[in-house]
Amino acid sequence: MEELILKLKSLGFTEYESKVFLAVLQGRLMSASEIAEAARIRRTDVYNILRRFVEKGYCNEIETNSVIKFELVDPDYIFDKIEGRIHAIRDKEIKSLKDAFIQIKPMYRSKHNGEEKIVNVELIRGYNQHREIKFIDIFKKAKKEILFMTRPEYFVSGDVDRIAVNFIKKGGVIRSVYEAGNSFRLKTKKGWTEGTTEDLVKTVEFFGKYGEQVRLIQEKVPNITIFDRETVFMNINDKTVPKHNEADIIIRSSNFADSMSLVFESFWNRAYTINEFKKELKKKHKQ
Repeated sequence: MEELILKLKSLGFTEYESKVFLAVLQGRLMSASEIAEAARIRRTDVYNILRRFVEKGYCNEIETNSVIKFELVDPDYIFDKIEGRIHAIRDKEIKSLKDAFIQIKPMYRSKHNGEEKIVNVELIRGYNQHREIKFIDIFKKAKKEILFMTRPEYFVSGDVDRIAVNFIKKGGVIRSVYEAGNSFRLKTKKGWTEGTTEDLVKTVEFFGKYGEQVRLIQEKVPNITIFDRETVFMNINDKTVPKHNEADIIIRSSNFADSMSLVFESFWNRAYTINEFKKELKKKHKQ
């Protein structure tokens, strides 16, 4: 019963309302005194609650020769009423959110004076969602080319997939070198799951289907993404230190991006295409 009371309270009932509701639910044509006894609360408190239930349509008030009695309506009907109220509140909140942000968006950096000062080097420290959001934000602003080196456990998400598809549709080029190690982890709706090398191949094949140029390498690669040969996003990942000490570095420098592009090309030229990598797997399985 305590669990039910907690669930009713989560729907907006008070503790006393929850107890009265359950008392009337289990009975039939009960007087306020009988409800108070079943709910184990004072009769004066019960009267006020029953009046609210009658007003909301949860409860019928029935006059008899001797005393007024109460009876709960069909629970399905009450469910519909509460569900409708929850949807109405949610719709109102969403409308308020949209209305507020229609006014908020034009204010973004509206008081910025002078030329924008670009931060050449940016450090994002710690294991938090902001790091992934920052990566996605830079991804969205890319125009021509993205060079991507990583273990697939990083940024394998639906958001990145959708942005990549749109980027390629607009004529952008994505070339990626994925590390084919033994610690492949795939990000799903349920979180991170351990994967096999075959899972890795299936994953990168999926990327290839929407136009990403993909290669696999059995060497360790740095976690680096180069955007338009202007911005470099580097993930510093060391398994020997706590996650809160991990960091990402964003460097906005075309000279540095060109240098990192040479590093990318070196890995790219040594890496396997998907078909070449499949052949190598078959050879290993036969041995």
